[in-house]
Amino acid sequence: MDDKASSLRADPDPWLLILQTPGIGCRTYLKLLHFFDSPEKVLAATRAELQGLGLQQKSIDHLFAGNLNGIQLSLEWLGQPDNHLLTLTEAGYPPLLAAIADPPPLLFVHGDPAHLCQPQLAIVGSRNPSPAGLSNARNFAAYLAGAGITITSGLAVGIDGAAHEGALQQGATIAVTGTGLDRVYPASHRDLAHKIAKNGLLVSEFPPGTPPRPENFPRRNRIISGLSVGTLVVEAALQSGSLITARLAVEQDREVFAIPGSIHNPQARGCHVLIRQGAKLVETGQDIVDELSSLLGTLEIPAPARAPESKNPGFQLDPDYRKLLDSMGYDPISADALIATTGLTPEAVSSMLLLLELEEYVSSAPGGYYCRTEKS
Repeated sequence: MDDKASSLRADPDPWLLILQTPGIGCRTYLKLLHFFDSPEKVLAATRAELQGLGLQQKSIDHLFAGNLNGIQLSLEWLGQPDNHLLTLTEAGYPPLLAAIADPPPLLFVHGDPAHLCQPQLAIVGSRNPSPAGLSNARNFAAYLAGAGITITSGLAVGIDGAAHEGALQQGATIAVTGTGLDRVYPASHRDLAHKIAKNGLLVSEFPPGTPPRPENFPRRNRIISGLSVGTLVVEAALQSGSLITARLAVEQDREVFAIPGSIHNPQARGCHVLIRQGAKLVETGQDIVDELSSLLGTLEIPAPARAPESKNPGFQLDPDYRKLLDSMGYDPISADALIATTGLTPEAVSSMLLLLELEEYVSSAPGGYYCRTEKS
């Protein structure tokens, strides 16, 4: 009998068998698919053929061992409601993602897979954003989702979470994870993940059981940008995963947008670098809609959001409050500096800042600093 891997195989999905073979990563998997055309033919290959393609001995031995235990967790997960597996050769596989240099051979999906083929914009940014950054992420995501664009991000704390939340106000969102979809990372986003599953989907190239390893997240980033026609960076430090996502978007020939910020905000410096490198500076969601209209066709533009009603209907900005706001500008400033600038007493400034924050005219920043909001 010819020494064939297929002679040891039964019904379990060959895509999963190859995916969960030690030593076979995305690039090796794609190389095998390119050479053999299908997973079934990979499993029908001889040892000599697999060795000729550079497979490690442990990988070949695993393929020939016929051990199905490694894929059992994935099969059990796929048997649960709203869980799906998309392969690179299926019609439902997102075409933009298929066009990148290293598309995932498999996508695990929880939710409605149809969202994957909808026009998408990635929104990414800092895990430690400023209050203004969080507000920008929510507002841009809500506006663009209302225009019919699905918002894609990575479910991380900070800008990612704010983008998902904003999108859910007006439309759909996709979360690309760096773990298997049988767990939520970070755990604090469990409720958010459940909302996303109902109004979009969660997607991962990693099989169930995969923990949040550091090396998983750069791999996740290429999927975020690869699914999308463009990537918006809201805030990013000079060394951040968001800049990796932007670089990947450029390599994938996708648009990159960045929101400028204060020269004093370290979380804005990454955006400024991107703008100097050619990213499109944007100030409103409409700027992005205008840029993408030729790629996405006619979009339904949402009506401007109504200004939030005051939590205290009797509150009025008297001259002292206006003086305090005018002294702040939009860069973070300390209470001590405001006291020195306005000549108001420390007690008055403290009380006024508290009320202005409750009324959403100002937001507090780390270190005892304050800055104005769009409402002011």
